[in-house]
Amino acid sequence: MKKKIVAIFGVLAVALSGCAAGNPDGAAPSLSTDDLAVITPAGGELDLATWNLPFGEPASLDPIKAYNYAENTVVANLCEGLMQLQPDYSITPNLAENVESPDASTWVYTIRQGVEFWNGETMTADDVAYSLGRQLDPNEGSYWAGGVVDNIASIEKTGDWEVTVTLNEPDATFNSYLATPIGNVVSQTHRVATGDSYGTPTGGVMCTGPYSVGTWNQGQSISLERNDNYWKTEKIAKTKQIDISFIVDSAAISNALTTGAIDGSYDVPLGSIGALESATDGSLILGRSLQVVAIIGTGNGAFADPAVRKALMLATDREAIAATVFEGTAEASASLVPNNSWSYGSDVYEAGRADLAQAAVDIEAAKEALKDATTDLTQPISIVYPAERTYYADIISEISNGATAIGLTVEPEGVPSAQFGAFFSDPEARAGHDAFVTANYLDIPDPLAFLRTILGSTGGQNYNGYSNAEMDGLLADAGAASDDDDRATIVNEIQGMAMAELPWIPIVDPSVRLFLNDRVTGVPASFVYLYYPWAADLGAAE
Repeated sequence: MKKKIVAIFGVLAVALSGCAAGNPDGAAPSLSTDDLAVITPAGGELDLATWNLPFGEPASLDPIKAYNYAENTVVANLCEGLMQLQPDYSITPNLAENVESPDASTWVYTIRQGVEFWNGETMTADDVAYSLGRQLDPNEGSYWAGGVVDNIASIEKTGDWEVTVTLNEPDATFNSYLATPIGNVVSQTHRVATGDSYGTPTGGVMCTGPYSVGTWNQGQSISLERNDNYWKTEKIAKTKQIDISFIVDSAAISNALTTGAIDGSYDVPLGSIGALESATDGSLILGRSLQVVAIIGTGNGAFADPAVRKALMLATDREAIAATVFEGTAEASASLVPNNSWSYGSDVYEAGRADLAQAAVDIEAAKEALKDATTDLTQPISIVYPAERTYYADIISEISNGATAIGLTVEPEGVPSAQFGAFFSDPEARAGHDAFVTANYLDIPDPLAFLRTILGSTGGQNYNGYSNAEMDGLLADAGAASDDDDRATIVNEIQGMAMAELPWIPIVDPSVRLFLNDRVTGVPASFVYLYYPWAADLGAAE
């Protein structure tokens, strides 16, 4: 058995060689944050490597349509932002060589000179202003519209190599978002020329990243071809071509990885864990992520009562879910904010997290909390999940066990994945249902950016109508705070209120689940592969 536990939150260093021991006593593996281990950097070049996207084929390669695992995992290697998220969760200048913020509402970017698109065209400040402006154009239909984007007042070219973004309200997190597709730069000439075919197999995209788009066989695979003229010469990719397949079946993924038909994959299915732990020619690697699995209220039924939500959380054995449903590849949640999901104010955040209640089951405290409920406790609580993902049903079953122990009834309700997706965008889809389960994540390593979407009165993930004037004030104060520790202190207060009122019930913080064949190495194990060019680090193991 080979399983490596990887905790990513500091400056990257070379991992210990060899294989980590398994867990012969059957205990869940430790996701300790005390030690740092990372994958050994690639030692040599490869002509070809194979990869898999377990969430299926990308719907588009247009960065403003990259808003999910499949799309982002590919686009991250093609299109680059003004800023770039690093494997250690730091954020550094990228296509912008410098950024200044005279105040929290103004961001001035000095654009890097000498950068070329794949076709040899020079990237200009006009391309940058155009690309950022696409987010605001309703005709472009950016999936990133709303939230951070809605706060943009203007985007202007203010010099030959300078672009200035002005915000409506101060937001200290804005610059970090330019490491996501919000800050990706594309060729204006190519975008205009391709029209409606942009981002498709026929239209493609034109960016500056370490890989360009090769052959796209719809329904089967897409190839990434190395950009040998990449402007960041020290980061020219190790592998000449990477063929990415779209296998979604758990058994087929296990077979392809264990036989070497595929060299690697992020997000390997939970159903594949056992087979991959036993693989003789590869390793399952667990890395620190920015993910949380949670139960989201819709504002309906008994679940709308905060006393009921608190009681359910106290009665649910989240540690058992981490150990059994996730087979030791997750840890019980202590907060809506996943552990180690910050890139500033670490001492402050860690102290705040230590003050939060632990995840242990407390049936008596749950019964006591339930005494404050003002709703009809005889009505069953329905929690919706995508029927194809049976592990969600296992999570809800454990919640149901805890509910029974305190006199409540929780019922799982499976719906097709196509129908389930509407729960995130359509209030009508949520009508008649009390809650639904989600695996969510922070786009950037900043708890404020995530909490704001859940707890703000107009937050994009505020699905249950949560509204609190004090909370809105704290969110605004945190966004305007220029000092990192001051901002972290305010966010800790927000986090404490969130865990008291629980618009979402956090269940577990999953780790990154990465599998690598022994012949390859180099890719980051932290949760940066949606926005960082991970494929450029992939190469031959020595």
